[in-house]
Amino acid sequence: MHLIHPRVLQIGLILLAVLIVVMHVLKVTIKYKGGIKAANTHFVKNLDIYKSRKKFFLITSIILEACLIVSLVSSIVLVARPARKETVNNGTKKRDIFLCMDVSYSIYDLNYDLVERLEGVVSGLDGDRFGICIYNTSSVLYVPMTDDYDFVNSKLEELKEYFVLQKEFMDAYYDKNTGYITYNKADKEEYEKYLELQEKLDYYDAGTLVKNYIKGSSLIGEGLASCMYSFPRLDEEDRTRIVIMSTDNSQENLARPLVELDEAADICKKNDIKVFGIFPNKDNWSWLNTTDYAKDEQEFKEAVTKTGGKYYKQSDSLSVDDIVNDIEREEALEVEEVTITKVNDQPKIFMYILFASVVVMLVIGLVMKI
Repeated sequence: MHLIHPRVLQIGLILLAVLIVVMHVLKVTIKYKGGIKAANTHFVKNLDIYKSRKKFFLITSIILEACLIVSLVSSIVLVARPARKETVNNGTKKRDIFLCMDVSYSIYDLNYDLVERLEGVVSGLDGDRFGICIYNTSSVLYVPMTDDYDFVNSKLEELKEYFVLQKEFMDAYYDKNTGYITYNKADKEEYEKYLELQEKLDYYDAGTLVKNYIKGSSLIGEGLASCMYSFPRLDEEDRTRIVIMSTDNSQENLARPLVELDEAADICKKNDIKVFGIFPNKDNWSWLNTTDYAKDEQEFKEAVTKTGGKYYKQSDSLSVDDIVNDIEREEALEVEEVTITKVNDQPKIFMYILFASVVVMLVIGLVMKI
C-alpha cells in the first residue's frame, strides 16, 4: 500500500504534532486568575466518591484525547489517499481466430450447422481473440477481433436467424425451373409475408451485395483477402492468426474480381495466416450453383493447404470440436507484453478507524454528562 499524496501526510502530521504540544503547554501554564475560592476542599478531595470520579474523569479524558488524535490522523491519511498498485500483464501466447463465411444463399445449411456448433466452442475459449467476417459480393466485418465471448455468441445467434431466413425464403419463393424469385402479388397475405421476409433479409444482406449487379456474387478470393486484412496490427505484431472459412467456392462473377482465391491464399501464406476450410458435401451442393463440384472442391482444397491450414468436408462425422482441436495444436506465438499498472484506492481500513474513533468519543461524551 502507498499514498497518492504523501506530502499531505507529512505536513498534516507535523501540524498535528505542533497542535498537540501547544495544547499541552497551554494546559500546564493556565493558572487561577481570580474568583471566589472554596474553603476546606481537602475534606471533599479525601472522599472516596471524589477520588473515583476524578480517576474516571482522568481515564475518560485520556481516551477522548487519544480518539481525537487517532481520528485526526485517519482523516489526514484519507486525504493523502491510500492506494494499492497492481501490475497486470496481458496478451502473451494467444491466438487470433476469424470466422470467414460465404453468406450466399447456396450454403445456408452448412453455415447454420457451423455457427450452431461454434457457439459452445467460443464460450470455452481462454484468452484467444475471435472475430467474424461475412461476404458475398462484398465483405462486412461483422464482429471485430475481440475476447468478449458473450458478444460473439450473441452475433452467432443473429447469423443463425439469418440462415434460417435464407432457407425459408428460398424454399418459398425460388423457382428451380426458371431460376427466378416468384410470388403471387395478387394474394395480399402472401405478398405481405414476402415483403416482411425480404425486409428481414435486407438487414443482413446490407453490405454484402454492393454492386452485385456489376460484379456478381460469391467472390471467394475477395472475401478471404478482406478477412485477412481485418486482423488488427497485421504488420506490427507477431501472433498466431487463423481463419475458419466456409464456402462452396462456386464463384458467380460478372467481372474479374480484384483478388482470386489462389491469390488470396498466397497473401495469407505470406502473412503467416493459416486457413482451415470447410466445404459442403455433394448432397448439400446447391442446385443454385452452375459450376463444377469436383473442380471447385479441388481448387478450394489446394488454396487451403497452401496456407498450411487444413481442409474439411461437411459430413455427419465432422465435429467442430475436432477443427478447434487442430487449431489449438497450432503453436501460440509469444507476443509483445502489454503491462498495465492499476491504482486502486484503499480507504476502507482508515474509514473504519475514523468511524470507531468518532463513535467512542460520542459514547464518552454522553457518559460524562451522566
